[in-house]
Amino acid sequence: MVAIAIIVVIALVAIFMTTQKKKRTEQLRSKFGPEYDKAVAEHKDRAEEVLERRQERVEKYHLRPLRPEECDRFASEWRHEQERFVDDPAGAVAAADRLVGEAMTARGYRLPDIETRMEDLSVEHPKEVEHYRAAHELAQRSAAGQANTEDLRQAMQHYRTVFECLLGTRVNEPVEVRR
Repeated sequence: MVAIAIIVVIALVAIFMTTQKKKRTEQLRSKFGPEYDKAVAEHKDRAEEVLERRQERVEKYHLRPLRPEECDRFASEWRHEQERFVDDPAGAVAAADRLVGEAMTARGYRLPDIETRMEDLSVEHPKEVEHYRAAHELAQRSAAGQANTEDLRQAMQHYRTVFECLLGTRVNEPVEVRR
């Protein structure tokens, strides 16, 4: 009789732990979206631990929305760089990267390196971080002289998506390329 009770308790504990693991997985998958799958691909069995540590790190930042005057200043700078795109696409893309970093800093993010910056952004903006990665990759190609105008236009569009999410507002219409 005691052996049966022990087996039942062990089974109940196993069921409870399995249920908790599934619940944790679903919560993280829901919160991080595509970033969850990226973490699993990179970190395998440690992915959930990595995402939770990332989340804990960002919680310590005390992120805040930008004040209206900050949003206006950033939006004005963005419009200037977008206009500059016509004459200097590579320069505008470099400036867009800088503006995203400045907006992140103003919101309270810490920016030790690009990978940490992307990881941190993924906690609150898991969909937009994919735009940030794509923009950064295109900006790197541009810096190496391996990007054409269409690549740079796409980089500006990706940066704009991230920038608007950081500002909490739309900054303007799509980038146009003169031919």
